[in-house]
Amino acid sequence: MTDALQEIHDFLPCRTPQKWIENALDNQDLLLIDHAHCEKKAASTALSLMYRYVDNSDLLNKMSRLAREELRHFEQVLAIMNKRGVDYGHLTPARYAAGLRQAVRTEDPGRLVDVLIVGAIIEARSCERFAALAPFLDDKLADFYNSLLKSEARHYQDYLKLAVQANGGPVDERVGEFLAIEKELIEAPDSEFRFHSGPVG
Repeated sequence: MTDALQEIHDFLPCRTPQKWIENALDNQDLLLIDHAHCEKKAASTALSLMYRYVDNSDLLNKMSRLAREELRHFEQVLAIMNKRGVDYGHLTPARYAAGLRQAVRTEDPGRLVDVLIVGAIIEARSCERFAALAPFLDDKLADFYNSLLKSEARHYQDYLKLAVQANGGPVDERVGEFLAIEKELIEAPDSEFRFHSGPVG
């Protein structure tokens, strides 16, 4: 296991349930469609932060790079889907991101700190799920998911560093509050399978 992945396992409150991995293997077309949506949403989040916090040069640089990488991943997922004859269509979003964002404070600087923490957690969970799925996928998809681990791990670190910067000091207590919410969202049964859903069925 890479150091980056070990760091993410240490950071997250739980591992992905085995039942979710089984759900993913049974719904690989849906997995790809929602993965594409996730990459597009990640780029959108980065861009929205750039528009809102125009005086934060460190944030602007990191989010600009992140948005480009996420859009590149989006294109790569679409290419895989096209080769496999999977149509990209609309999906209802998972409860995951909305569940995390419910706890975000409404006033800055607390709002920025919380949005960045949520971004870090989502990137970390994405990385953990790519690693959990890769051993069970066909070689092409496994290689692609393994190739994403490095950038997703860096995105998680970038978000956390920016959160500490925005807070003017450690964010461990706030991170702990969000991780408790995340654990519930990841482990509790879900009604629909999504890339960030809990186990279904």
